[in-house]
Amino acid sequence: MAVAFGVPQVAENLDGWGPDAESVPSQLEHVPYAPFSKGDRVGRASDWTGQAFKYNAGRFDRNNTGGASVFNFFHNEDEDSFHLVDTRPPPRPKYGGRRFQQRFQRRDRDEGRRDGGRDSGAGADRERQRRERLQQQKRGQWNAYWQDKNAPRIVYNSSVDIRPEWAVLEQIPLTSLSKLSYEVGEPEDITTCGTLEYYDKTFDRVTPKTEKPLERFENRNFYKVTTTDDPVIRRLLLENENVGTVFATDAILATLMCSPRSMYSWDIVVQKVGNKLFFDKRDASFDLLTVYETAQEPIPEEKDSINSVHSLSQEATFINQNFSQQILQKDGKKFAFKEPNPFASENEEVASVAYRYRKWKLDDETTLVARCELHSVAEVKGSEILLTVNALNEFDSRITGVDWRQKIENQRGAVLATELKNNANKLAKWTAQALLSGADQMKLGYVSRVHPKDNYNHTVLTLQGYKPKEFAGQINLNVNNMWGILKTVVDICMKLDEGKYLLVKDPNKPTVRLYSVPADAFENDYAEEPLPEDEQAPPPPVEEKPEATEEKDADEI
Repeated sequence: MAVAFGVPQVAENLDGWGPDAESVPSQLEHVPYAPFSKGDRVGRASDWTGQAFKYNAGRFDRNNTGGASVFNFFHNEDEDSFHLVDTRPPPRPKYGGRRFQQRFQRRDRDEGRRDGGRDSGAGADRERQRRERLQQQKRGQWNAYWQDKNAPRIVYNSSVDIRPEWAVLEQIPLTSLSKLSYEVGEPEDITTCGTLEYYDKTFDRVTPKTEKPLERFENRNFYKVTTTDDPVIRRLLLENENVGTVFATDAILATLMCSPRSMYSWDIVVQKVGNKLFFDKRDASFDLLTVYETAQEPIPEEKDSINSVHSLSQEATFINQNFSQQILQKDGKKFAFKEPNPFASENEEVASVAYRYRKWKLDDETTLVARCELHSVAEVKGSEILLTVNALNEFDSRITGVDWRQKIENQRGAVLATELKNNANKLAKWTAQALLSGADQMKLGYVSRVHPKDNYNHTVLTLQGYKPKEFAGQINLNVNNMWGILKTVVDICMKLDEGKYLLVKDPNKPTVRLYSVPADAFENDYAEEPLPEDEQAPPPPVEEKPEATEEKDADEI
């Protein structure tokens, strides 16, 4: 007996795909509709588990338009009263050790088969130990890589506030300066000024066991005069206009010559007057010494800490000045140069320092004139040699990684290598200044805190002397590269129009930018434009006094 088959009524939708709104059964009116496309790849007819099989998402949902998300559950209201009882992190599965252990055992078994199953005795032990050392070294490299990658980045501030109206004329990447080279002839002395005191040779025998406390010389004046304020340079220009075309000090030149090693921000004012070029420092912060500048783990800028960047710079400058005066003889014997100190007045106690005004011929049209400093003089075999004196300082051996009191006597090379890594720019600048001044020897002192938490009292641990050219070779400071960097900067600045400019080292990138600044910038009467209102700091909130307090204050008045 045949069963009758009734064909149901099929609604035809002429305006789109799927049933129209009028043909939807009443029991399906409130069921959400998941839109789809004819080109969708359907992996399964029904998914009862939702997101359970996430590893198959790429296989089935590669071209999915996301229409099935209408069936997902979203919890919109957060329960503030919910608290997790167990705050401990879940245990990590120990799945790596056995796998690598099995791999190493399989490799050792295969190598034993290659050797015919024979044990080579001591040779096999040495080979095994060598492989273990290599494995530990690789693990250490990976750990160091991930620690450095996850370490928080410290952002330093610029040495000068860059104004929005300053135009950037040039950007010099410091990485490109390391390949420059230029050869300059011997300098010519124009004049010499100042008086030097003789070096006390008893400091050559100072050791950590016979350390000496660092003395303070608060009554002695140290002058750090910029180029355009130097009366000798002004006089030389008046006497002979063609004495030079570029003028600077040894500190400014050393900063430019060693700029590829610098990490902190610095700035130099450039003034173009006719065909003359003057390099000046902007303020006294330029003369502060840096500490731990090129270390792998930089020092954060914490204002209230004695180990912050600014606090350590002030401490290092204080140590360097006092140390340069402490190592001198106290008998009053002095070595006088041609002219007196140009910055000191009569009856004024001045630090032992002399100035050599020298000139170098950079090319046929460019002559450099610079003021260079010397700090002391020493008698060696009946003749006098000129010295520069500087001091390295230790602030906390737990941060630097090397305890000077324990290793400086027997492992002085390791201590110096650590300083070359952490203070490469400072040591290079000292060496460049010694080369510019023509010093016969540079003295480096090692000064440490009495206690790591006391930044006021220090002791002299030892002292070492080096010849500038030999020390430059030890620290990989190429003299021709120094002059190549300076020649490049001078050539860029000589092409500028007359006016005032500013060279600024970016605080967080190896880049030096040349800005065009107003003619009255950085002078006493220079008025900076106020910041926009949205960038200004809000005023402190005013606390409203209660009425009783106001009445009491009125009665007291």
